[in-house]
Parts: sequence; C-alpha cells; structure tokens
Amino acid sequence: MAVVREQLPPGRYGRTADGDADRKLKALGAVLGAALIALIAWFGYHYVVDQSVSGELIKFKRISATEVEAHLEVRKDQDASGSCTLRSLAENGAEVGRKDFRFGPGKTRIDQIVTVRTTESATSTELMGCTSG
Repeated sequence: MAVVREQLPPGRYGRTADGDADRKLKALGAVLGAALIALIAWFGYHYVVDQSVSGELIKFKRISATEVEAHLEVRKDQDASGSCTLRSLAENGAEVGRKDFRFGPGKTRIDQIVTVRTTESATSTELMGCTSG
C-alpha cells in the first residue's frame, strides 16, 4: 500500500514573497509609531519647560456688589514679565468683571491681592490664565 500525499495549495502554508512584504510593512509601522511617540514626547517636554509663568488663584472674596478681591500667586522666571487675567461671574454664569494683572521682571514669586470691579454682584472669580511677554 503506497502512501499518497496531497499537494498543498501554493502560498497557504509557509513563507512566500508576500510574507516578506508584510514583515517590511510591520517594521515600517513600528518605526513610524516610535517616531510619532518621540515627537509627542518632545512637544510635551518643551510645553512644560517653556512655561516661564504660572499663576494660581488662592481665594477670592466679594467685598461689595461691585467689587471682588482675589488673592493671586504668580510663579515665574526672574527676568520674565507678563500678565494674568481674572474674571468674575454672576450667579447665572455671565461675566460681570475682568481684570488683567501686569507684572514685571524681578521676583520669582508674586503674592498679590487684586481688586476686580464688577458691573453687578459676582458669585465666583476665576483665573483665565497667565502669559509672559
């Protein structure tokens, strides 16, 4: 009794020329993915390091129906100057006051009480952001 082997369809099992192309595409994808991750990390690092000014609203207090006192703390490089923007909101969320606090070079930490004048009674005050320049 002779053993008869079936002929397997070509390319179904084992490596073919198409398999080499698949490996090359996978390698290219891995390289491009690593480059993208490196680019994102580079942008993130420079975003954090280049922030020469940062501010924090410590607290606020409504003084009257037309004024709010805000305790602002700014951390910056010694030679940096810039401004921080505060805004006060009414109970319905409408903006009722806005103030830019400007600072110059010198100190690296500034603690300041800033008075924001409002058009009507404010229920909250927030720091919009700080910029250098």
